[in-house]
Amino acid sequence: MYAFDIDRPTTIADAIKALGTEEAQALGGGQTLIPSLKQRLAAPATLVCLSGIAEIKGICTGDDGALCVGGGTTHSDVATGAGAYPALAALAANIGDPAVRNRGTIGGSVANNDPSACYPAAVLGSGATVVTTNRKIAADDFFEGMFTTSLEDGEIITEVRFPVPEKANYQKFEQPASRFALVGVFVAKYADGVRVAVTGASEDGVFRWSAAEAALTSDFSPGAVEGLSLPGDGMISDMHGSGDYRAHLVGVLTRRAVAAAG
Repeated sequence: MYAFDIDRPTTIADAIKALGTEEAQALGGGQTLIPSLKQRLAAPATLVCLSGIAEIKGICTGDDGALCVGGGTTHSDVATGAGAYPALAALAANIGDPAVRNRGTIGGSVANNDPSACYPAAVLGSGATVVTTNRKIAADDFFEGMFTTSLEDGEIITEVRFPVPEKANYQKFEQPASRFALVGVFVAKYADGVRVAVTGASEDGVFRWSAAEAALTSDFSPGAVEGLSLPGDGMISDMHGSGDYRAHLVGVLTRRAVAAAG
């Protein structure tokens, strides 16, 4: 580690002001940023800690029926408080270990957009809306590649709004040491169609599997995607599994998610 300043705002306005200073960086739960600091992969002059801002925490139901989750809400609180969206609650309950779940936040995870993180699959698979201090961003416009989003400098995720589907399920093939997704698939069935989002597999980060969405919209059953497959090209290939292996897992987990949701 190295020397840096830390600012602890208690309001969104103060946080925005603090992030306007030179080389300032937001700190959510710190589950990714703190290890990055230790490895000197990041070197901000000032950390702006968001954990003291009460107005970006909590879970409620919006006027449109969407489940609204504050950006500063921990994984543990999502696991216990998102009962209106069981698939999302179950996803949160299986992130990392108790220490990670009690410190990490949904806003931090979504903003970081780790290619193996679980929440991006839920956000994209649900067609959620990411609300920031500046605007509202549709999930399809938010994720732009590995560790890359449409967030601008100083922009803070204040809330994620999830339309609650008729049926949904998330299946994750875990990397056992980290409990990140070697591959994870989130399937959500809405009145106007099915969305399928995949994390952990692609070199471009979370993505929608459009062929599976079309097949499942016509027939929401595991057999509908039986003959579908994805190419291994462009998939992550590392010590844990090849691109072809991950592509195969996408199909397997999609069928499992549909079966569990149905």
